[in-house]
Amino acid sequence: MQGDALGFADVWTSEHIITPAGAMYPPSPNFYDPVLTLTWAAACTRRVGLGTSVLVLPMRHPLPLAKELATLQNLSEGRLILGAGVGWLEAEFAALGVPFNERGRRTDEGIAMMRAVWSDDPVSFEARWIPAVIEDMRMMPKPARPIPIWIGGTSDAALKRAVRLDGWHGSRATPEQAEPLVARLRADRPDPEFAISLRSAWDGRDDGALKERLQGFAAVGVGHVMVEPFDREIGDWLSSVERIAKAGAEFLG
Repeated sequence: MQGDALGFADVWTSEHIITPAGAMYPPSPNFYDPVLTLTWAAACTRRVGLGTSVLVLPMRHPLPLAKELATLQNLSEGRLILGAGVGWLEAEFAALGVPFNERGRRTDEGIAMMRAVWSDDPVSFEARWIPAVIEDMRMMPKPARPIPIWIGGTSDAALKRAVRLDGWHGSRATPEQAEPLVARLRADRPDPEFAISLRSAWDGRDDGALKERLQGFAAVGVGHVMVEPFDREIGDWLSSVERIAKAGAEFLG
């Protein structure tokens, strides 16, 4: 509700399913399930987009995930943005029984599988890396609107994957660091429909510095910024969100 009231374009969740005790990062194991959380948010809002920053695709089987995402897309009246990545926490993959060294291939195949069941009826899909036999099957309902997929990461593979899809959702880069990445992406995808997004953490110390950073991102061609407050207490976090809205007022619709 706060996101709607303050004029933000969208609100976001992150994902870890299980993390090692005592790990330096992530600093807390406290992660709500992103799909369930966004479903709750959809019921409490009417306008803001609903994004994942990012959902780690290879940790999940694509078929139940496709069903969950299509349901959320329809219940929210088309507000979902699927930010997706391959993941990096090897111990998490081991706990889930997913081969860490296959995560890129499973991501590509998983996206193709989800898009097939979202569009074809009946659907057949030949899977190589993901255990699935899909021959003349049906999954309904289809998403009422296509679900945009923005790929996270800065590796060569991630950037190539992004340009094949709907957008790029990078993380924790300065405007100077983002500029060459934006140039590379725009060389392959000059169309304005292709989203270039960055997740940027903010320690809450300097509102003016945040405003300058947002202006810097806009100057190098980053069209969407998701600001991540450092705060862990809910009252402090909500206060920071209001300060973020003021710092970025020129960019809010």
